[in-house]
Amino acid sequence: MAVITYREAVVRALNEEMGRNENVIFFGEDVGKAGGVFKVTPGLWEKYGNDRVRDTPISEAAIVGAGIGAAVSGMRPVIELMFVDFAAVTLDQIVNQAAKMRYMSGGQIKVPLTIRAAQGGGAGFASQHSQCCEAWFMHAPGLKVAVPSNPADVLGLLKSAIRDDNPVVFLEHKFQYAEKGEVPDGEHIVPFGVANVVRQGTDVTIVAVQKMVAVAMKAAEELAKQGISCEVIDPRTLVPLDMATILESVKKTGRLITVEEAVHAGGWGAEVVTNVTEEAIWYLESPCVRLTLKSGLIPFNGTLEAFVIPDADDVIAAVKRVMEP
Repeated sequence: MAVITYREAVVRALNEEMGRNENVIFFGEDVGKAGGVFKVTPGLWEKYGNDRVRDTPISEAAIVGAGIGAAVSGMRPVIELMFVDFAAVTLDQIVNQAAKMRYMSGGQIKVPLTIRAAQGGGAGFASQHSQCCEAWFMHAPGLKVAVPSNPADVLGLLKSAIRDDNPVVFLEHKFQYAEKGEVPDGEHIVPFGVANVVRQGTDVTIVAVQKMVAVAMKAAEELAKQGISCEVIDPRTLVPLDMATILESVKKTGRLITVEEAVHAGGWGAEVVTNVTEEAIWYLESPCVRLTLKSGLIPFNGTLEAFVIPDADDVIAAVKRVMEP
């Protein structure tokens, strides 16, 4: 198995799928000759040319609109929004057009569109460039939402997204681009809707995505020294969401904590907790706990930003809370 970075997994997936299918095209702001503002897509413009890899104007509405048009016309576009925060100016196109076309046409129109976007804090980009916005898209029926936490899942999920006939919002955590991990050689596909049990445990179930998976793992390792066994689950996709794996874990541990780098109101953790209380409340030994941002807005100041984002100490405190008799 090769060891590559999170950003190298992105370009490998794009390169493999563009080589496999000539209808796969890629465009966005500075993704061509510059190789992306986060240097995630170098080499694609040189290999596939301007017909298939194009720089666009600084207009998210134009990027998404062109992507939808290309998708319904028979192409398989991958578009990049530099920051997911700016998807707000395109929400009508994403949630009222791309997400609904297949249903409203009785299946006659397919929208095989992959919307890549960077999200997440920790890099000092302040409130308008640091949000985790997966909940925006979870609320729109017709969209799939992927949130990979490591290079292998970036590769496998992005390839699945590109091959899907439905629109997929593919969210990459910008703080993780330099992180390294093992990735299988050859063809590697990760199906949507299949969670990954990252760590087996018996006392507490911790569900986390993206950067928070590593935070949960760090906490679990420390808690193991204290005799507390944590099971860590990475859903990998939030739509579809693998509740079966989470419910099975909660029935075993009797306790649930969700860890998300987003505001408390309406987060994906609320969806997980609601499902657990509906389907497995009689198995719970204590109330479920949701760890989220400590502030609705993400500060520019580095010390304050680090404070509002959940860390391992926050997870450890939450676990001890649910372990209380």
